[in-house]
Amino acid sequence: MTEALARQADDGSLLLPDLLELCRAARAEAEALEAAARRAVAKRVAPGGRVDAALLEREQFAAHGYAWLATYAVSLRELLRWAEGLDAEGRLRETERLILQAAYGEYLDQLRGGIALSQVEVVRPADLGLAEDTLQAFLTPAVRRLIAAGNTAGVRQRLAELLAEGFESGDFGDLALGDETLAMIRDQFRRFADEHAEAAHGWHLRDELIPLEVFEALAGLGVFGLTVPEDFGGLGLGKTAMCVITEELSRGYIGLGSLGTRSEIAAELIRLGGTEAQKRHWLPRIAAGEVLPTAVFTEPNTGSDLGSLRTRAVREGDVYKVTGNKTWITHAARSDVMTLLARTDPEETGYRGLSMFLAEKPRGTDAEPFPAAGMTGGEIKVLGYRGMKEYEIGFDGFEVAAGNLLGGIEGQGFKQLMATFESARIQTAARAVGVAQNALELGLAYARERQQFGKAIVAFPRVAGKLAWMAVETMLARQLTYFAAREKDSERRCDIEAGMAKLLAARVAWSNADNALQVHGGNGYAEEYRISRVLCDARILNIFEGAAEIQAQVIARGLLTRGRN
Repeated sequence: MTEALARQADDGSLLLPDLLELCRAARAEAEALEAAARRAVAKRVAPGGRVDAALLEREQFAAHGYAWLATYAVSLRELLRWAEGLDAEGRLRETERLILQAAYGEYLDQLRGGIALSQVEVVRPADLGLAEDTLQAFLTPAVRRLIAAGNTAGVRQRLAELLAEGFESGDFGDLALGDETLAMIRDQFRRFADEHAEAAHGWHLRDELIPLEVFEALAGLGVFGLTVPEDFGGLGLGKTAMCVITEELSRGYIGLGSLGTRSEIAAELIRLGGTEAQKRHWLPRIAAGEVLPTAVFTEPNTGSDLGSLRTRAVREGDVYKVTGNKTWITHAARSDVMTLLARTDPEETGYRGLSMFLAEKPRGTDAEPFPAAGMTGGEIKVLGYRGMKEYEIGFDGFEVAAGNLLGGIEGQGFKQLMATFESARIQTAARAVGVAQNALELGLAYARERQQFGKAIVAFPRVAGKLAWMAVETMLARQLTYFAAREKDSERRCDIEAGMAKLLAARVAWSNADNALQVHGGNGYAEEYRISRVLCDARILNIFEGAAEIQAQVIARGLLTRGRN
């Protein structure tokens, strides 16, 4: 480490010698600030002790800001847990220490000064109703020291040096998987992603479907039955393994990491809500990749408001006839079965009148994407996330066998779908972490090779600083996602934790892609460079599986409700 770098640190050294002790103390203060923010926001939206929907909407800015503040507090806690685990095993190296130090320095400073909800919205402590004396209590000596010395230019420069040194071996910090089997699985899917990364960029540029032989290869690796119980032909792995695999595939291309998403949703719906006969019929076929599902939930004018769905399913003898319109259906033409949400009780205008169907359909072609009777549709052209394509579908008397009503009972559709949201959002968070990692690697690779003014641009402080912070936030998002997955594997409720993981990881994916493109300069805007595709792919993550605003709403309501208990 050079003297010049050392002089850039506020306290005379890059690494704080008492880092873990400082972080433990600061974590407690972050959690105390979160509790104070919860009380302050609760006064505005739950004055009678129960959250008032109208007040929650009126105070949306404060509520969503609280959701982000709470997400930061949990992220810092989980990153410290990660570092402590490595330290206990004697594996906490300089790289991991710098990641921890920078993360605490930056996030603590944002907790004090303001968190960006978007490029045009910054929520500050006063917006949440936090008093000045609460902020002063937060600024203990440990917090002040980490803010002053945690995320300095010298820290970022040194971390960038270490990342550049470890680039060829893929060392961006120890993931602390804690399981040799998981590490082996990660290596296997990392190789698969690398082998298909170049071809994937071609699929994007030509806006074509991922080839079926890629499906077959992934089916052979068990991707479509990762979490399906072994009794039903799956691998019986947990959500943590799903995250590791999804992250690595998405690191190569978001489409690879997303191929299993619809299978995961369909299998979860059937496993949790299906009859025994439906489980025996569908789960082995989904796990083997024999059947490709798609999710058919959204309608043109409803978005996240599923209670307003209008698509009707009317029973006539042994079939239901479906009429209505659906949109944003991923992989719809090539799929064999639709998990289709429709209204079976027209008298119920909310969630109670909805039912879920396992609606079979013939697999379409480019020339005739929807060859089924009573079903039409067309492609929605999109900027990124192209390998499976997006569609809108119209139903006009489309028939679904009555035996394919999920669970055999009408009116359970919304409840059945809600039971899958935790897993779906954890999986989406893992996809976002993979995209974020891809952007980091592309940015660092370019910065190491690109020469300007006689040296590689990675040596310039602002380039190095961008790359270092990308690595820090990627690890924050990753450890938060792993935490949510472990909670799910332990059969604990984790809707809030899953939402936090998805919220943070999606923002990090977009931020990393944007900054990696900036590192590329003008070349990043050229289609031939992969980062141009990654930018387009990253943008969707803040929208699907619950937009950032919806995630923040769910987190805030959940935490404020929990706070009463």
